[in-house]
Amino acid sequence: MDRQRTEKNETTSAQERPTLKMLAFMTGLGVTTVSRALKDAPEIGAETRRRVQLVAKQIGYRPNRAGVRLRTGRTNVISLVLNTDREIMSFVSDIIYGVSEVLSETPYHLIVTPYSRSQDPMEPIRYLVETGSADGVIISRTQPNDPRARYMLEHGMPFATHGRTDMGLIHPYHDFDNYAFASASVRRLASMGRRRLALLAPPPELTYHSHTINGFADALGEVGASEIPFNTVSIDNTLEQIRTRTAQLMRRDIRPDGFVSSAAAATLAIVAGIEDAGLVLGRDVDVVSKQSADLLHLFRRELLVVNENFRLAGAELARSVLGLIGGAEPGSLQRLVAAGDVQAFSPPATVQTTF
Repeated sequence: MDRQRTEKNETTSAQERPTLKMLAFMTGLGVTTVSRALKDAPEIGAETRRRVQLVAKQIGYRPNRAGVRLRTGRTNVISLVLNTDREIMSFVSDIIYGVSEVLSETPYHLIVTPYSRSQDPMEPIRYLVETGSADGVIISRTQPNDPRARYMLEHGMPFATHGRTDMGLIHPYHDFDNYAFASASVRRLASMGRRRLALLAPPPELTYHSHTINGFADALGEVGASEIPFNTVSIDNTLEQIRTRTAQLMRRDIRPDGFVSSAAAATLAIVAGIEDAGLVLGRDVDVVSKQSADLLHLFRRELLVVNENFRLAGAELARSVLGLIGGAEPGSLQRLVAAGDVQAFSPPATVQTTF
């Protein structure tokens, strides 16, 4: 009896799941025509493609991935491998949106493969490559000599990195010019009369750490300002750790009168630490921060910001992986985005003024 019930349930589920044959019956077309229309084959007329795709959407048709893989050797999957430990004001949702927006116009689908900093970052990469679970991979938190990039190159897995490597190997990437960001931030603070500057940098193991500190140091030399070391924490520390360390620094006799922060969430902690020390943002000290969403001015309008577009990064990384799968040269799929101007918010206006 139980076996009959199970078989009946399985049959019912199979009947309820929209199939290619069902879609062909509902549109009055052949299975081959429907299949090609779903793939936007140019030999199928535009009106037919539109009709088939509309009906497919209405009945919830989805291609059988196992069947696609058997026929083509592809999964039609792009995997975005992300460290999701820090979510507050992070780039995670924006970069996913950017990747998804591009893939929505293709047969490919996005799968997010998360990992935490307590894990070996190689684990998800090995799994994806060894199981053939994706046709392409996007990674972030890129290191100068990144073992993930080397492994995927050696095993022929198409990939793109959010950030550059320094291995002498050519691969697709999308990166923000953090050297220019740090340089522009120092010059802006110096123009406001700030002479003792501190940098909250990315963690040392990531490639953009060196880009940031080099831009900061070179600009200090240009403007004749001095550095107040702030290297016992990075943007990877907890917000409470950053807040405590900032308050300690600001209680010293020789303290910073300007900060450059590499992350918006960390900037919240810096401001809290400044105020814990009894000082006033915009009077005693100024802060320039990167942000990925237009939010920091809602917290403190005295903050100076440089915007980094993570939706754009996600979109460009998706295009790069698809381009590589399509046979494009890796060197043609590299992009370094210029840092924008430092922007200020002047109360009570709500419009940004670019300096």
